[in-house]
Amino acid sequence: MTRVSSWLIVSVAVVLAGFVGSRALSAQDKYTVRVPNGLAFSEFRGYEAWQTIAVSQNGDLIEVILGNPAMINAYQAGLPAIGKQFPDGVKLAKIHWKAKKSVDEPGTPTVPGALDDIDFMEKDAKRFADSGGWGYAQFNYDTSSDSFTPLGSDAKCGYACHTVVAAKDYVFTAYGKR
Repeated sequence: MTRVSSWLIVSVAVVLAGFVGSRALSAQDKYTVRVPNGLAFSEFRGYEAWQTIAVSQNGDLIEVILGNPAMINAYQAGLPAIGKQFPDGVKLAKIHWKAKKSVDEPGTPTVPGALDDIDFMEKDAKRFADSGGWGYAQFNYDTSSDSFTPLGSDAKCGYACHTVVAAKDYVFTAYGKR
């Protein structure tokens, strides 16, 4: 090997190591993100393994609504019911993806594409007394930076929309028959 080619190989290796290292340093730990004066992503650690409550499509987004074990138990017990609300400690996660057509499957079904955002709800009647007992958070996802940004300025950011289902303890999603 010549002195020039050795120098070139070392230089390329250093540049690549710098690029890979800077990419690793710039990757966001989603569990450090929080809505100011509100919910933190870290309060929902493990949501990816929660049971599915329902799926839906609204416009160009497909969503799956997940519940922590306490939420699933509450639904299975028949909540919400007239005069009965969800207990403190129940949590919901809603993951939104951009809808796309799958050309690889028969019938070209609509399937999840790029991640759009993740929303969370948590029931804690004392902590969120001024928003029906629920805290809300939305974290928008940016594909180019692989990072989440909180939407809103507190845990009440979803309360206004959810007041239309106050009779169902502020939860839109029903637990379908299995």
